[in-house]
Amino acid sequence: MGGQRRGGGEDRGGAGGAREARVRAEEARAWADLVATARRTVADGLVVGTSGNVSVRVGETVLVTPSGVPYDRLTPDDVTGVDLDGRQVIGGLVPTSELPLHLAVYRTTGARAVVHTHAVHATAVSTLVPELPPVHYMTAALGGPVRVAPYATYGTAELAENMLRALAGRSGCLLQNHGTVTHGATLDQAYDRTAQLEWMCRLWLTASSVPGRTPTLLSEAQLAEVAEKLRGYGQRE
Repeated sequence: MGGQRRGGGEDRGGAGGAREARVRAEEARAWADLVATARRTVADGLVVGTSGNVSVRVGETVLVTPSGVPYDRLTPDDVTGVDLDGRQVIGGLVPTSELPLHLAVYRTTGARAVVHTHAVHATAVSTLVPELPPVHYMTAALGGPVRVAPYATYGTAELAENMLRALAGRSGCLLQNHGTVTHGATLDQAYDRTAQLEWMCRLWLTASSVPGRTPTLLSEAQLAEVAEKLRGYGQRE
């Protein structure tokens, strides 16, 4: 795998060297998945240019998209990683400016991946309401009605703190006048939650724009019933 690891010294032989090789192979696979996910956010219209960012946790290391680098230019040699205190341990590119946001999620949840976007409909909703109205049952898949974190300047500890409050009991939230944050056990899950959140925001904006009509909303009991059904959703191993 390309990219310089800091503070690791030379590879050692024996069991230690084998463990190091396994870790680096896992990081290489995770980086490839991260880059693919970041490119997907652009292809699906969830970000423009280098806005938004993606991260994935491998052990005690967090791989993140670097700051200001177009995703289609990222290569295996551009791998960028930090520890949970934000110290860079892999690579030479500067990590995303939203690093405090990503690390806050990893320090307080069991998440293994985080996706942050500037999705248009979700950002629009963040400017209108303090919480996305439960207009669709997939609200339950994010833990309940999606809250809006109060605005704070990007890249700040204040924004990270606001986000954590909005994420309590949830796997996604909106950032006021900014965008979305979702997390999951995998990059695919975090990304799918982002896509669902953007779709629900688009749905609510569409329904609420009809003159003289107000969208029907789901009750807490209805969402709880869906949440129970979702626990058994999908294929069983």
